[in-house]
Amino acid sequence: MNGRTVLESFPAGGPRGSWPAEEFAQARRSEGLPAEVVMDLATDMFLVIVRSGDVADATA
Repeated sequence: MNGRTVLESFPAGGPRGSWPAEEFAQARRSEGLPAEVVMDLATDMFLVIVRSGDVADATA
């Protein structure tokens, strides 16, 4: 296990000037969830994740 929960994934080839993964992560952060965006090079996708310890802290 890699210690993260994937909330959503977005293709890396989005429209120019569009950052859907960052926008989604920001919306989750405004809800109190410490979401972050990482790149999965194997699938060429941006993943919005929460690290395992952060999920428990945010929902407690």
